[in-house]
Amino acid sequence: MNFKDTIRTIPDHPKKGIMFRDVTTLFGNPRAFRRAVDELVQPYAGVRIDKVAGIEARGFILGGAVAHQLSTGFVPVRKKGKLPFSVIGEDYELEYGTDRVEIHTDAVKKGDNVIVVDDLIATGGTCLAAIKLLERAGANVVGCSFAIDLPDLGGAEKIRKLGKQVTTLVAYEGH
Repeated sequence: MNFKDTIRTIPDHPKKGIMFRDVTTLFGNPRAFRRAVDELVQPYAGVRIDKVAGIEARGFILGGAVAHQLSTGFVPVRKKGKLPFSVIGEDYELEYGTDRVEIHTDAVKKGDNVIVVDDLIATGGTCLAAIKLLERAGANVVGCSFAIDLPDLGGAEKIRKLGKQVTTLVAYEGH
């Protein structure tokens, strides 16, 4: 299956010059969505995975489906102030300023094997912050899975340099 056929591209969103890759069309296509989840799960067949951590918000959709397929728990990685219980967080740099991701303090246990899932990997800032946060909480991040890679922005390569397995379904060179 060519996943590019199921992902809508919206030019100049959210600002001029950006080609926004919209995975909601992939999610709305039952065959494509099922295939995407199957391909994101496949590298972990036979591997002990204790939790899947999905990054807000589209990573919740993919991550929840991956967790279901792996019969494991799900950890929401949320932006600052969104979780209702005691949290730990990790700050990360944005183009202008900083942001923060958080998880509940009881989201993972020491030694849990975790996969991080999101819809897209660009510069890698959010995912790298999620990895640091999960590892600080005691988890062992064994890999990261994304529907889309924008390889020119280098995020997937940064994650691989940490020794993490990276799975992507489609790449948009020149994004």
